[in-house]
Amino acid sequence: MFFKNKTGKPDILEALIPIIFLVGALSYNVFVFKDDALLGSNQLILLVSAAVAVILGFRRRIGWSVMQKGIVRSISTALPAMLILLMIGALAGTWLISGIVPFMIYYGLQILNPVIFLFAACIVCSLVSILTGSSWSTAATVGIALVGIGQALGIHEGLVVGAIISGAYFGDKMSPLSDTTNLAAAMAETELFTHIKYMALTTVPSIIITLIAYLFIGFSFTETDSQVNVNNVLLSLENVFNLHWSLLIVPFMVILLIIKKVPALPVLFIGTILGAVFAVWQQPEVVTKIGGEGTLSFKAMYKGTMKAMYTDISITTDNAIVNRLLSTGGMFGMLNTVWLIICAMVFGGAMEATGFLKKISESILKLVRSRGSLIASTSGTCMFFNVTASDQYLAIVVPGRMFKNIYKKQNLKPQNLSRTIEDSGTVTSVLVPWNTCGATQASVLGVSTFIYAPYCFFNILSPLMTLFYGYFGIKIAKIK
Repeated sequence: MFFKNKTGKPDILEALIPIIFLVGALSYNVFVFKDDALLGSNQLILLVSAAVAVILGFRRRIGWSVMQKGIVRSISTALPAMLILLMIGALAGTWLISGIVPFMIYYGLQILNPVIFLFAACIVCSLVSILTGSSWSTAATVGIALVGIGQALGIHEGLVVGAIISGAYFGDKMSPLSDTTNLAAAMAETELFTHIKYMALTTVPSIIITLIAYLFIGFSFTETDSQVNVNNVLLSLENVFNLHWSLLIVPFMVILLIIKKVPALPVLFIGTILGAVFAVWQQPEVVTKIGGEGTLSFKAMYKGTMKAMYTDISITTDNAIVNRLLSTGGMFGMLNTVWLIICAMVFGGAMEATGFLKKISESILKLVRSRGSLIASTSGTCMFFNVTASDQYLAIVVPGRMFKNIYKKQNLKPQNLSRTIEDSGTVTSVLVPWNTCGATQASVLGVSTFIYAPYCFFNILSPLMTLFYGYFGIKIAKIK
């Protein structure tokens, strides 16, 4: 019988049961709840799927203490990401009330137009991400401003976020400062700049095609397509904020600290505090209004900056579009995403502790018959771990360890492995709603993963490009 206790290694069908249940339940859940699926129901599906894995673990005589340790260990790996996410919420609040984000929107609207916006947004995010080495920091700073500009220009929000994420992840991949780039090179035992140069062979064509696509889409827009009068938006921002050039000091300081390799969490904290200081200095009336005090005072400044960091705030103007731009959720607005990440890591931990992830990985390895199938198996394994383990670092580390010796046996240099891992693991993590990256970007940029994912052309093209190179033997470095 099915529930009779068993020992030994699980078979592949048994290992796939929680995955099949998860995919089926999430699909139906999204069909029922649509965009509201991330507000709690998807979290419950992840927990129920974890329970399915645990029940199957009991059937294999795996003790609860073993599975609990696996779950706790899985959650602990995501704690840095959750802390960063909360700090991003606080930073978004102080950068809003200080006028930093409104400043970027104000001058961005004067420089950009609908025709070139997607193209320009992708390039700007690419440059910032290369300099900082962080797609998350890019999205949390210039990304938020670009979303506001795109909304004001009347461009579909999925397209806007798709362009932002495409540029941010291109820069993240190609930057020697990126943690995922260094990690992929280390897992494959590849020298860092050898890895970056070899990865450029697939990454540069992918971003060129992406930019052409955004430019082509942009030509379908005209100035009259904007749903708002840009001049009215500019006037509303002028009436509320003191848009002085000195506000740029804060984002430049943040970018400089990241370039200097200061860890992300301290950098975001410094950026948050600087945002609060500039808010009190440049926008005292705005801070007083947020604080709910009638007069300008220390108490009003304190309440206003604190509320911007931890809770929902909004600045009301006579323009409905501007009102949507001038609102943020602070740390409180990130709690639902933190909840999603925790539930996803519970599922990933249960799957790992029961040995199901290992069994599925071993089964994938058996499919390797040629160099093309080896690269395809590596790519598929990376994406599999992004979906099941819900963390891009696991999607880099585990395949790197699994396939390292196989690449050597196939007389392939390690940069083949490191490139495939980055092309498939790093960039696809943001396309999975319950992955730490997908959940974070959806929360930070305010657009559901299901809405922006189809427009992340670079992230979709990257794994396809590495498969194309693999099967046709293009630029495959061999050991002589």
